[in-house]
Amino acid sequence: MSATRIVNLLRDGQPESLATVQGWVRTKREAKGLTFLEINDGSCLQGLQVVVSQDIPDYERIIKQISTGAAVGVEGVLVTSPGKGQRIEMQAQSVQIFGAADPETYPLQKKRHSFEFLRTIAHLRPRTNTFGAVFRVRNACSYAIHKFFQERDFLWVHTPVITASDCEGAGEMFAVTTIDLAKLVGASKPIDYEQDFFGKPAFLTVSGQLEAEIMAMAFSNVYTFGPTFRAENSNTSRHLAEFWMIEPEMAFCDLEGDADLAEDFLKYIFSYVLETCPEDMAFFQERISDRVMVNAQKIVDEKFERISYTEAIKLLEKSDKDFEFPVKWGLDMQSEHERYLAEELFQKPVVVMDYPTEIKAFYMRLDESGKTVRAMDVLAPGIGEIIGGSQREERLDVLENRIKSAGLNPEDYWWYLDLRRYGTVPHAGFGLGFERLVQFITGMGNIRDVIPFPRSPLNADF
Repeated sequence: MSATRIVNLLRDGQPESLATVQGWVRTKREAKGLTFLEINDGSCLQGLQVVVSQDIPDYERIIKQISTGAAVGVEGVLVTSPGKGQRIEMQAQSVQIFGAADPETYPLQKKRHSFEFLRTIAHLRPRTNTFGAVFRVRNACSYAIHKFFQERDFLWVHTPVITASDCEGAGEMFAVTTIDLAKLVGASKPIDYEQDFFGKPAFLTVSGQLEAEIMAMAFSNVYTFGPTFRAENSNTSRHLAEFWMIEPEMAFCDLEGDADLAEDFLKYIFSYVLETCPEDMAFFQERISDRVMVNAQKIVDEKFERISYTEAIKLLEKSDKDFEFPVKWGLDMQSEHERYLAEELFQKPVVVMDYPTEIKAFYMRLDESGKTVRAMDVLAPGIGEIIGGSQREERLDVLENRIKSAGLNPEDYWWYLDLRRYGTVPHAGFGLGFERLVQFITGMGNIRDVIPFPRSPLNADF
């Protein structure tokens, strides 16, 4: 008999029916002539209670080998459970041990562990309730993202992981090379990149946006969903060196259309997660943050507020908040400013538009005054900025000047400029950091706890 996922048994299993389950033992409790096991296979938060009686073959030997963390398979009969909070349980007829777990060394014996400790055993932490819930929600978000774009006839494109272009212009990129770096230590001559694999400096990408623009100029509406990298030496709860980005790009689109799509996109994902992961979301509400459901419902129900950057600065200056960072037109807003606007002032998501030119990237469309660009940030209660986007600069002469002003070499962007030479159109797009989205939905406090294997300074294990 093939095994049935526990989520399906708990939902559809009928008393007196035969079933097989396979999973890992969460708890073991022995009574006279009986042993109670809770088995979880990762398909849902709740485990299945299995009652093993001394009547099964080889009972003493099997029960002695089973402890928390052991992998087992059980065949048995489903029965109505007399226990509180569970509809059915299983009476075992046979038990197979796939892999034992030494109770003296298995680190997940206690009910609760700190997230800091669990990061040191990232290979085992998915077996805990919290991380099981996190990664099921992450999976639901991934599916909803593809579903949203595919239903709107967007083409999913795979942009390169290795690039020679710095999309953000910040220079915080990981180099990709075949040169023996050990031989360069203390070398007085500059690196001869003609001897390198690509014949020029190459890096891990910080964004797929520029390449997505290429595809949008042929397919109109496209999106990327893949890994990106940033060599920012920051050990905070908000930063990762490797993370995933969703980046749609739309031809024949302006900033207002970009903001419309961003709002619809977030509403769609949150609605899908609330519908498909109610047990996990209830867990986060109870155990992680009592604001999880309120914040999620605000995304779904509230129409996003839209204000200009200039208006946002005026509102911040008029507030009676004692901000740590100064508020002044021309300065980038910090997380505390963004959260004040979304959480306290408007108490719902806010789209801030038209930022000062000096604090935004070269590819954003310059307005007629030259003081601002057609950029937007979506601010959400509980986390601050969650989406950043812009209308792209489609005018060749303006873009060339912007590239030079940013200290970049236009020759390195010849192909990007070609898009403006041949059939240029107004176009726009945005970027959403996937881990920040999952962090917001789940209420988890540290971004390293919403990705299976976090990469950060001095941490590349697992």
